[in-house]
Amino acid sequence: MGIKFEFELDDEDLAYFRKIVESKGLVNPDGEVDDVLSSTRQVLERARQSNTPKPILAVLEQLGPLADMVTDPEWQLPADDVARVLGALAYFADPEDLIPDEVPGFGFLDDAVIVEIASRQLRPELEAYQDFCRFRTEEAHRRADAGEAPGTISRTDWLTAKRSELQERMRQRRHLFGRRRD
Repeated sequence: MGIKFEFELDDEDLAYFRKIVESKGLVNPDGEVDDVLSSTRQVLERARQSNTPKPILAVLEQLGPLADMVTDPEWQLPADDVARVLGALAYFADPEDLIPDEVPGFGFLDDAVIVEIASRQLRPELEAYQDFCRFRTEEAHRRADAGEAPGTISRTDWLTAKRSELQERMRQRRHLFGRRRD
């Protein structure tokens, strides 16, 4: 029989962790982007390879889509949105986090808290990107199954239209989400 641990972070706790994220969140787009993305993916891979508790690993799995949305050539996230995502991921580029990852069972707990905060802050971006990925896959299958003739709308055209629609929705939701937090 397992044991369930549940804890809640109040506004003061969240403010503390947000300050930590913000203190790490200054990313130089010229050189540090690859480092931040590489470190983010390494944290996720180390967590997968260790005995990380399943609930913590489930939260850490959100790192994949956060990193992917920055590098996906068909998503083409605008530069200011890339900076927001990278700012949230910068915590993972610092080898000195709150709990060393090597601590058995709990080493990735602080990372999971930061991922959860970042995911909440970037919810509009994540939802739009997930919808884009789903659309891209479904539309490619639909077009292949339909045997669409050459000369019709290209993959670039239909992805560009969907990307524009979803990124506009993302900006609107971010604006509404930001107002609700005030």
